[in-house]
Amino acid sequence: MKKIQESAENYLETILILQQREGSVRSIDIAAEMEFSKPSVSVAMKHLRERGCIAVDAEGFITLTEEGRRIAEGVYQRHILFTQWLQSLGVDPEVAAEDACRIEHVISEETFQAIRRHVNM
Repeated sequence: MKKIQESAENYLETILILQQREGSVRSIDIAAEMEFSKPSVSVAMKHLRERGCIAVDAEGFITLTEEGRRIAEGVYQRHILFTQWLQSLGVDPEVAAEDACRIEHVISEETFQAIRRHVNM
């Protein structure tokens, strides 16, 4: 598995969340959700398309490819686990979500799996 940049992981995770919540996703939806400019999102979508992580149809609707979905689901899974775990330790929900967003990108797969096994005991 090739490692991609944290920003790309965040975009893919956002696309996944928006698809689950709204059903369809366009660049404008991503820009609004992430509070980024439309030009910044357009550049990111171009890179994700070139990497084979997303597909964009003629109407501008964005879908995750198999590779993009695999990455997005992995990041989202980490986010949920870390957010819930930190909250169970007494961390404020907003702080837990922010910290989880940072942790999810830097932790190794081995460490994540060990924490997941421990937390799910």
